[in-house]
This record gives sequence, structure tokens and C-alpha cells, in this order.
Amino acid sequence: MEADLSGFNIDAPRWDQCTFLGRVKHFFNITDPRTILVPERELDWAKVMVEKSRKGMVPPGTQVEQLLYAKKLYDSAFHPDTGEKMNVIGRMSFQVPGGMIITGFMLQFYRTMPAVVFWQWVNQSFNALVNYTNRNAASPTSGRQMALSYITATTTAVATAVGMNMLTKRAPPLVGRWVPFAAVAAANCVNIPMMRQQELIQGICVKDTNHNEIGHSRRAAAIGITQVVISRITMAAPGMILLPVIMERLEKLHFMKKVKILHAPLQVMLCGCFLIFMVPVACGLFPQKCELPVAYLEPELQDTVKTKYGELGLSVYFNKGL
Repeated sequence: MEADLSGFNIDAPRWDQCTFLGRVKHFFNITDPRTILVPERELDWAKVMVEKSRKGMVPPGTQVEQLLYAKKLYDSAFHPDTGEKMNVIGRMSFQVPGGMIITGFMLQFYRTMPAVVFWQWVNQSFNALVNYTNRNAASPTSGRQMALSYITATTTAVATAVGMNMLTKRAPPLVGRWVPFAAVAAANCVNIPMMRQQELIQGICVKDTNHNEIGHSRRAAAIGITQVVISRITMAAPGMILLPVIMERLEKLHFMKKVKILHAPLQVMLCGCFLIFMVPVACGLFPQKCELPVAYLEPELQDTVKTKYGELGLSVYFNKGL
């Protein structure tokens, strides 16, 4: 029996995005690391299916499950603003494999200065690419701005890590293990705003409930970027704070002293266990489609809303990015 798709809306979220649990379920779905292994032709098929569904031109015999799978692939691999395919490393679905390797090695090789510099540089290079890929694409960024942002963020991370390493040389070993997290947190506060500075300069596109563009708001951009910074720090926190405590105790065990070569792989694997849960949880802290009362907008935008809609008791919406 053929499924009735007449009332199916492929853009309607499967889970309530007004609740934290609904958002976590949504991001568990689209940040599934298995999607990075999906062939390009299957991703292209998913985009075609989503676009056909939006136009009401779904091929006969198509099942709801097929459309939901296509939507999952589409959301994981294509940018919500432009519809363009994102680079694999910058996708949120790559956060678990990419993050577990980099974080694991950052936590393992924190003792020597060359290792600290190298892994902080690798991590911020990865973060810069993720931040750029998941930006609000309605605000273009020049190559010069990207280069300046990348250099500033990387320098901040390395300087923080090196400085704190020097300050904690005489501190207990566990304190030294927490230096990478301090550096990552500090760098996130610089990396994300710098990589998305164009949004802060020109404003982020805000729309009404019918997706009609109202204008660009710098205040909305500041709110969205702040939420992303909080999410990214939250994403890294459990693994980078708890894992050093776990490894500190494990390394004191007799059998662990005999297999030191396995310490790094074990740390990488444990990082992956944390990130599998923390990536969707952190992404779900705030709605991706943010709602902002008109009263919080710039005066000129408030005037625009009042002229167009005749009242200010409305809200505007924007994509904060991830």
C-alpha cells in the first residue's frame, strides 16, 4: 500500500525544537558520525529528494522512512542557509571522529612545549574550519578576514597553553592536565567571534514568521555567537575535565604502567565516548533557529518592523549557526 504523503512537511522538525530534549534528539540524528561515510551520490540523492518533497513532486512509491533518511543526510551535509554541500571536516557529524583524535592527543601530550604548540595549532585549525563551515552564510567573509581570524585564534590558544604550562610547572600533575581545556576555552572565546566577525560588523539576517527578510541585526549576531561559544565550551568540558582525572588514576595501576604505548589510544577512545553524547547535548543547549523579541533589535530595525507590521509586539527569527 502506497504511503500518503499529502500532509507530509519535510522541513517540519521530527522533535519539538522548543524543548531541550527535542533538540538533543534532533542533533543526535544529524550529528551521527556514520553520515560522513555516506557516498557523494547518496548525499546528492538526499538533496534531490528533499527539494522534490518541498515542491510536492515526490516520486510514486516513496515511503516516509526514505524521506526522513534523506532529510537526515541533507541536514548533516548541506548548509541550512545556502543549501550547498559542506566540506566533510567542517560538518558537525565529523566532530566525534575529528574531536576525539585531536582532544585525545592534546590531553596525552601536554608535558613538552613543542607538543603543546603543535596540538593547540591543530585543534584551532580544526575549530576555525568548523566555525567557518557552520557560520550564518548570509554574511560573507573575505579571505583576508578569515586569515586574520585564524591567526588570532591560533595565537591565543597557543599563548594561553604555553603561558599556563609555565605557571603550573610546580603544581600537582593533575593541574597540568587541565591546561589544554583552559586553552581551548579561551581560544573558543576568540576563534568563533573572529571567524564570524562579519556577522558582528554587518549584522545577521533576521526574518519574520513567514521567512520574509526584515533586515540585518548586530545584536542578534552577538546573541547567536555567544550561544555558540557557550555550546562549544560545554561540548569540550566533560571530556577535558573528567578524562584527566580518570587517566591520572588509571596510569597508577600496575598493568597500565606496562602498556604505556596504549595510553594515547585509550585516551582517544575515551574522548570519543564523551563526544558521542556531548556533541548533540551541547548543540541542543539553544535552538538553532533563534527567536528574538523586536524590542531587543536596533532602533532602526524596530522602526522598520513598526512601519511594515504596525506593531512591535512581534518576534524575529535567525539562524545562529552551530
